[in-house]
Amino acid sequence: MLTTGWLVPLLIFIAAIALMIFAISYLKVHPFLSILGTALLLALVMGIPILKIPDVIGKGFSSVFTSIGLVIIFGTLIGLVLEKSGAALRLAESILKVLGKKHPQLAIMLIGWVVSIPVFCDSGFVIVNPIRKWMSRQSGVSSVTMTVALASGLYVAHVFIPPTPGPVAAAGMVGMGDMLLYILIVGTIASIIPLTVAYIFANRVGKRVHSTDETEVEELSKVIDTKDAPGTFISFLPILLPIVLMAVGSVASILKMEGTVGNLLIFLGKPVIALAAGVVATAPLLSYMKRHSKDESNRLNPITEWALKVAGPIVFITAAGAVLGQVIYEAGFIDVIKQNISSFQGLGIIFPFIIAAVLKTAQGSSTVAMTTTAGIMGLYSSSSSLLYTLGMTTPLSAAMVVVAIGAGAMTVSHANDSYFWVVTKMGGLSVEDGYRTQTKATLFMGLSTAVVLYVAQLILL
Repeated sequence: MLTTGWLVPLLIFIAAIALMIFAISYLKVHPFLSILGTALLLALVMGIPILKIPDVIGKGFSSVFTSIGLVIIFGTLIGLVLEKSGAALRLAESILKVLGKKHPQLAIMLIGWVVSIPVFCDSGFVIVNPIRKWMSRQSGVSSVTMTVALASGLYVAHVFIPPTPGPVAAAGMVGMGDMLLYILIVGTIASIIPLTVAYIFANRVGKRVHSTDETEVEELSKVIDTKDAPGTFISFLPILLPIVLMAVGSVASILKMEGTVGNLLIFLGKPVIALAAGVVATAPLLSYMKRHSKDESNRLNPITEWALKVAGPIVFITAAGAVLGQVIYEAGFIDVIKQNISSFQGLGIIFPFIIAAVLKTAQGSSTVAMTTTAGIMGLYSSSSSLLYTLGMTTPLSAAMVVVAIGAGAMTVSHANDSYFWVVTKMGGLSVEDGYRTQTKATLFMGLSTAVVLYVAQLILL
């Protein structure tokens, strides 16, 4: 690996990301090729042994298929059944009756925030996306505004609120594993900041950016009417069942339940199993369509084929992003941060935010950024840890650090982040508009949270 302190690796990393964005946005190179090309070039420049590079690429690529590949496919299939059957319309109407029709963007944001507490944000967006489309159509609010609102609500809970794996793992690594209530309370309060910022941003950006969703929703609304929609229970079942299974599985994991019951609950709570159960739960909707529609395209096989076509590009672009993340890890960027850590210790609670943001931007995964940063920080009760050096020696300060790490871990979502592609593709956005919406939203949310946490540190600690 090339090394001249920390400056050369940092400049190489910045140049690589800039090159990737330039190739995608201005040269119109397909994201899959651009990301893979950037990863290969970065591996060569950073001195990864040439015979090792194919293994690094294979490891990163395959990681997506063992993690969220099937989740995206199953979720897309559920979403298409909800759309084709009219269940999404029934869901939207039911939710709007409860939350009101005046502020649907706030409603979809809060729905996302709640759903993402037990569910990964990628899965959550796939599940709730059909509701977002129909709420946008019914309310007349911009599809882009609704996309940003939903994506932001999901993302905030993903990095702030247990039992999502990132906050739970980070809490354990700083010595707060048995005091998750602290994380839950601080994370919930802190959520107000980025949600407010995202709400304002979503309303503004929706006036400037447009998506292909707007045409699609218009066409679907002409085919499906409220009176033709299926019942409320069978409409909610494919969405609620995976959420409940994942929530119960998370609780079983946190409580370290053992034996047959514990293992079964944890098994059913795995995202791929929970989403598979959601697919099975679409059976009543498929039966409903068969009875009420003569259209042969509204059958399981055609819908499945279309779901694979929709999910395929997302899965493969996500896999390319995972390759880039693996190359960055193998190149030793994390080691560079650890070796030069003393240069940044005067920043207080902003320091873990910066480390998490650098790692997030570099390798794409919020969970990896959180766990890696928390590992660097160490236990708040240990005199040899960085947290102790920073003066973070109480449960409250440690909980604030976990939230600061979470804020960094969503700053920013761009081309090497699977969530970026889920939101962009399923939100009907171009890559350029993905940067103008998803990337900017996560930047504003992360920075605003960091500023407020820094002020809170000055007052409370």
